[in-house]
Amino acid sequence: MSKKILIIHTGGTISMSEDETGTVKPTDHNPITNHTKELTDLGELIIEEPFQLPSPHITIKEMLILKEIIEQYHKRGIDGVVITHGTDTLEETAYFLDLTIDAPFPIIVTGAMRSSNEIGSDGLYNVISSIRVASCEEAKNKGVLVVLNDEIHTASNVTKTHTSNVSTFQSPQYGPIGIITKRGIIFHHSPLELEYYRIDQISQRVALLKAHAGMDSSLFYAIKELHYDGIVIEALGQGNLPPATIDGIKQLLNKNIPIVLVSRCFNGIAEDNYSYEGGGANLKQLGVIFSNGLNGQKARIKLLIALAVMKDIKKIEQMFQ
Repeated sequence: MSKKILIIHTGGTISMSEDETGTVKPTDHNPITNHTKELTDLGELIIEEPFQLPSPHITIKEMLILKEIIEQYHKRGIDGVVITHGTDTLEETAYFLDLTIDAPFPIIVTGAMRSSNEIGSDGLYNVISSIRVASCEEAKNKGVLVVLNDEIHTASNVTKTHTSNVSTFQSPQYGPIGIITKRGIIFHHSPLELEYYRIDQISQRVALLKAHAGMDSSLFYAIKELHYDGIVIEALGQGNLPPATIDGIKQLLNKNIPIVLVSRCFNGIAEDNYSYEGGGANLKQLGVIFSNGLNGQKARIKLLIALAVMKDIKKIEQMFQ
């Protein structure tokens, strides 16, 4: 019996074409729909196209729309979901859905690094692979998955690592959890825990800053004056900041604005090991929250969700452990 799979097209390179000048741009017609037969042979497909946006245009508003569509079809009965998405912010949408949807079926996010009419275009292949994974019993109960280039990654670990290479999506800390072969889908490990937070809307604002040598408090003062609700900092090394940032951090914390710290390194986690001024131990003592292995853009998504469901900073800190 064929599986009923919801396909949600949102835009991105996977829906674009290259013109005679070599510029990639959106078209009036989604090129994936030219391959209806190849796709419908894989199952009973339901197609939704709520918007067609390049991924830098995606905001929390669009992520919430995707969440609502999936939940509506959940009530009607489906076996899996495939979302096509631009790659620049794909990992953020995938992680948002991972934290906010509680569904028994697989949800796959995919995209393409080469547009539909380029030599070596990877869009159609990635969609076919994603439908195969979404139809797979073993893909259940693993959270939202990202499928490209014959690899299966978890939304919490995957990140875009190269500007143009088709193997751009990697999970630096743990690697992919599965692979796609011509004969089948093979999973070799699974996430130990899944998180779920019930939300309907998000109105909070969270800033994301990257630490650097010589950084001072100027941006922290500005964030306070702009009335942001939270801040994520990609800190140095294991979780350290220049001493000139401390006054700004104290002013934000005194306003009960949560500060979440991750490392700007793409491997490892931020820890409170160093006790000098601006060191991790000093920051932890001040009340900065240390995140357990997320990158900056995902920590921002999680803090936005945290602020939408709770106000207690201690409980928010527990979410990041």
